[in-house]
Amino acid sequence: MKVTKICLIDDGSAVELEKLNRLMTVFCAALRYSFNRLLEGEQSGKLIKSTSALFHLNKRYAEDAVMQAQAMISSQKELLPLRIQGVQGKIKKTCMKLEDYQTGRKRSKKVPLETCLKGLSASLEKLQVKESLLLKHQEDQTIPTVIFGGKRNFHERLKGKITRNEWKDLRSNTLYSRGDKSKKGNLNTRIVFDKGEQQFFIEVANPLLVEGQKRSPRLRFKLHVPDKYFDVIVGVVLPNEVGITSKNKPLEEYIPYSIELKRKNSEIYVHITYEDIVHGSMLNGNEKIQSDLVGGIDVNIDRVAVSILTKQGNLLESKTFYCHEMEYVKSNRRSNISGEIAKDIVQYLLSWNVGAIVIEDITLKQDHDTNKRFNRLVHAFAKTKLQKAIISRGIKFGFKIKKVNPAYTSVVGRFKYSKKYGLSVHEAAALVIGRRCLGFDEKIPQEILIQLRQLVKPKLISILGSMEESEKKSKNGKQRRKYLGMLLRNIETFKENHSWKLWNVIHKTLMIKNQKLQFKEV
Repeated sequence: MKVTKICLIDDGSAVELEKLNRLMTVFCAALRYSFNRLLEGEQSGKLIKSTSALFHLNKRYAEDAVMQAQAMISSQKELLPLRIQGVQGKIKKTCMKLEDYQTGRKRSKKVPLETCLKGLSASLEKLQVKESLLLKHQEDQTIPTVIFGGKRNFHERLKGKITRNEWKDLRSNTLYSRGDKSKKGNLNTRIVFDKGEQQFFIEVANPLLVEGQKRSPRLRFKLHVPDKYFDVIVGVVLPNEVGITSKNKPLEEYIPYSIELKRKNSEIYVHITYEDIVHGSMLNGNEKIQSDLVGGIDVNIDRVAVSILTKQGNLLESKTFYCHEMEYVKSNRRSNISGEIAKDIVQYLLSWNVGAIVIEDITLKQDHDTNKRFNRLVHAFAKTKLQKAIISRGIKFGFKIKKVNPAYTSVVGRFKYSKKYGLSVHEAAALVIGRRCLGFDEKIPQEILIQLRQLVKPKLISILGSMEESEKKSKNGKQRRKYLGMLLRNIETFKENHSWKLWNVIHKTLMIKNQKLQFKEV
């Protein structure tokens, strides 16, 4: 499992830092050059030689630039279907919103209706153009335009909100060097520990200072390593003695680690990536959990609920870990909170001697629209950050981890287990997640079946009968009649279909208020 630790270049003379900034500028130029040549169809072997000669970089820096460019192209090709799916989802939502305002189901509050409709129509037209461009790229097997430095920053530059030098700085702020076991962990960018000063230093090979020579002079900077990473970094960069040579010298073995330097707000951050030894594993869909105790985890933006249950599906205990800050703090702080929450959850599971973790298989689609708060929460992938932190730490501490389909877990938990065990909705959902992984089917309680027959079914029939003729003939009315008919049909034929169909009806039509089931407006 790859792990990245972030450190910071502590100090350095202005002259040395200027040399490093120059090297980063040249490397980023080589990366952009490699990216464009690969799109033109040039072979990577020939490209490495031409990049090295043109930008006066050593072979390894040139190989790293080409490799990074190849990775960018590959990721863009993988993301293209997701981008198309996201745009199509936005088009669908915009069309529905436009129809709601036109038919009067929604009212414009902040601006006149005409202005609202005009804005939605313009947005729809823009999305349709974007969809056609993406579909053309998919058909031609090409990728959309990539803007080095960021699309938002590019438009800021066009508007004159950032200067030319600031734009150039955003396009030339990275230096990457891959790890190599045979080159003391990393050849071009190496971390060393000075025992006399008890200080880490980072040494960066700079081939721009002396051209045509085999060995490049090195720039040396103090490296600030956070205390919580100190022992880890020592274990990664210092060699391990694995034997003795024929000349009675210690035989040393190094762990390969990649380094990426990133300049932000005049600070240079050092991203150290290495392969960590793990004791747990991810289970696929066919593998069964053998552990006696299982931890079901329900991840939400502001809290994580954990339920511990036996392999027979019986609940032992539930606990909620709150993280309300995740809703409004910045991305770096969110990452920190995710790590702290994951640490607490894993410690709690270890105290119960749990052997396996069950978690939702979350897939977030980028099809959100004009809800600013929701867009911000989803765009920052708060739930995904929490989930990844839990999985990463769980695997490190030896847990078997399995993902399950999260469909209707909250609904089943709310209506079946929340009142029975005195749990919150999220803790009940965590119990359902754990039971689903163990292979238990969630049957509909008899009390709810009675309510569906005696309360929901008559209400749906009454709503269909009370619809006016004009409403029945409208497009929106036809869709509503079809939807209500589908709910009635699922109630009638629930024994013939998957139980999720009936749980869907329960979710849409029933609510719990004061511990009693009541009909919900549909």
